[in-house]
Amino acid sequence: MRRLLLALAVLCVALPIATQAPASPDNPDRKAIEAAMATQVAAWNHADIPGFMQVYENSADTTFIGAHVAKGFTPILERYKANYSTAEQMGALTFTNLDVRLLPSTCGKVEFAVVTGNFHLERTAKGAATKDDGTFSLVWRKGAQGWKILLDHTS
Repeated sequence: MRRLLLALAVLCVALPIATQAPASPDNPDRKAIEAAMATQVAAWNHADIPGFMQVYENSADTTFIGAHVAKGFTPILERYKANYSTAEQMGALTFTNLDVRLLPSTCGKVEFAVVTGNFHLERTAKGAATKDDGTFSLVWRKGAQGWKILLDHTS
C-alpha cells in the first residue's frame, strides 16, 4: 500500500511538470476558451450584454477589476449595462494578442486557465466608459458549465 501511495505521489508531482508547456493550438481546452471568447465578441458586436456575460461564471464571487472592483455576476452585468447603454457606445469589439495558459493541478488535471490579451472598441459614441483600447487578464475555471471567467482585470 505504501508503494502504491508513493507511486501516486510521484506521478502527481511529475505529471504537471510534463504538461506546463504552452497549450498547443489544437488543445481542446484552449479551443473551448477561444470559442467562448469568440462568442463574447459576437454578442458584444450585436449589442447583447447578457449574451456577452454568459461567459462569466454566474456567482457572487465573480470579480471584475477596472477603475473600480465589482464583485458578483449581477453587479458586473449592471455595470456593463450602465456604461454601455446603446449599440453605438458598445461599437465593435476585437481581441488581439491572446495568450492562453492552462494551469494543471498537482495531479495534472487542468481546471484553471489564465488568458491575457488586448481589446479594442471601434465605436461612434462613448458613454460612461471612455476607453477604446486596453489590456486584460482573465482567470477561467472549468466546471460543469464548461469554461467560465472568474476574474476579469481590464485596464
